[in-house]
Amino acid sequence: MSGHVSKFTGPALNDARLQQAQADFLSLYPGGFAHPDMQAIARKHKVQKMQDLVQQSFAPDAFVSDNAITAAMVKTVSSSSLVSVFEKPKFRDFVASADSHTHGMLANGLYEFLHGDQTRGFVALVRALAPAKLAKWSLVTLIPNYYHPDDEVFVKPTTAKGVIRQFELQVPDYRPMPYWDFYSAYRETILAMKAQCDPSLGVSNVAFCGFLMMNSR
Repeated sequence: MSGHVSKFTGPALNDARLQQAQADFLSLYPGGFAHPDMQAIARKHKVQKMQDLVQQSFAPDAFVSDNAITAAMVKTVSSSSLVSVFEKPKFRDFVASADSHTHGMLANGLYEFLHGDQTRGFVALVRALAPAKLAKWSLVTLIPNYYHPDDEVFVKPTTAKGVIRQFELQVPDYRPMPYWDFYSAYRETILAMKAQCDPSLGVSNVAFCGFLMMNSR
């Protein structure tokens, strides 16, 4: 049964379903992501290790060589459990065969996304990856999610579509090709949802999205 739809500063969602999902989750896992079962999952995904790696590799002063940055991008993608095993070698091979212009687009796009004009950076990453058919939500949002774990979101298509459907999010239409309007609205809604929930569910945005995924059908 559909519940009350609450309005936030951004898009709307079904707040009753969110609150029920929270109650169900906390009844199974008291303490939220501090519960031993959730801690085991976090260790499996090496969340803290990946965040530390990315925050060191892509700090502002690390952007001195395009090739070094794209090599670090490959290392991050290859090391992450969030990326499909099919996408990892394709991304690695794409970077290995890319020309200097493409390396520059990737490095500059990532710099802007992390440290400058986010919209410009997002668009640049999509444009750099599109010719190789690698403009995937996972590849565009992975590093920002690790670098700014409380501000950015990792968009996994199956999770995003499930969350939109289950919690009746009113965001722009999901499309396989990443585009800024969807990302911006989806991120704003995820942050608004997290603000409505117990802090134990929001230790990071990737953890909170994991909670949402586990409650999506």
